[in-house]
Amino acid sequence: MAQGSAWLAPARFAKPDAASDEGGLWAMMDREEARLRRSPFMLRDAPLRDYIQDIACKLAGEHCADVRVYPVRTPFFNASMAPNGMMQIWSGLLLRVDNEAQLAAVIGHEIGHYMQRHTLEKLRDVKARSAFGMFMGMFGVVGLVGQLAMLSGAFGFSRDQEREADGIGLDLMRKAGYDTREAAKVWENLRAEAAAAHDPSRSSPMFATHPASEERSATLARLAAADGGGFVGFTELSSRLAGLQQLMLEDELRRGQHGETLVLLDRLIARSPQRSDLLYFRGETRRQRAAGDDGDRALQDFEQALQLGQEPAQLHRALGYLYQGRAKPEQAREAFARYVELAPEAADLALIKSFL
Repeated sequence: MAQGSAWLAPARFAKPDAASDEGGLWAMMDREEARLRRSPFMLRDAPLRDYIQDIACKLAGEHCADVRVYPVRTPFFNASMAPNGMMQIWSGLLLRVDNEAQLAAVIGHEIGHYMQRHTLEKLRDVKARSAFGMFMGMFGVVGLVGQLAMLSGAFGFSRDQEREADGIGLDLMRKAGYDTREAAKVWENLRAEAAAAHDPSRSSPMFATHPASEERSATLARLAAADGGGFVGFTELSSRLAGLQQLMLEDELRRGQHGETLVLLDRLIARSPQRSDLLYFRGETRRQRAAGDDGDRALQDFEQALQLGQEPAQLHRALGYLYQGRAKPEQAREAFARYVELAPEAADLALIKSFL
């Protein structure tokens, strides 16, 4: 979509004839969607899925009936949409958007690709090459995490297609009543994480296909500058994710990308400084990284979380390991004992008891 040009949403797409080239691609996507529905990676939280689906419908208009959104448990910032209407939203993305408007910006961007049939063009292009089977894997989740960063670099949309999807996404946000100024903040936050990563393309597939560039966030900010505001929805998103955020943070910690994780946690803590669970995760990230003064700063986070109260049981286990490493056996035993008391069904209970 050229800057300044009027854009009209296309009419709903009819399902193509099964015997046509497009029909064959559509059928492949239908099979991938069936696999996704059976996948153990699916986040089977009906209220969350209904909430995200409702956002997609606000943006998609008459295409709502053809869009099906699936939240997927994968700790990277990414979303994708297939030409048959299947959309994936990964848990790493849900963890990183600050409010509903930012989530709508990403969903609107993907709907922009769908409405302009960019994914269909890409599928046709790749099918003509030898790597079609690998490209199909980008829409499923089996074996996905290990290969996606490499694949997305090879099969990403063009910069012009990304700019067009950005513009359409802002237009859809505006019509749905969202604050379009939040769109640029998504990329600003990702840029901050990328600055802490040794190789951003390996840590998040989105950096390969959706470059988190200064130019991009600046363009989005400029296009939204004339808008007077709109719905943001911080509380709405937070309440929907409240029961899942600890699981998402545990997955984030297991990624082992400590620099990025600390940037994310600093932002979350600045927004919610009274949450002891966030302080635990930041302290545990520092403890695991163990560089420079990380040990001291981890201890500060743990102590602050204890002062706030309602800390997760895992904090006491982490504190025990920290004291072990500092040759403070009495403090370590006390922390491990508290963990055993608070988490009597923990999977690592036998190991922790051996320290006692």
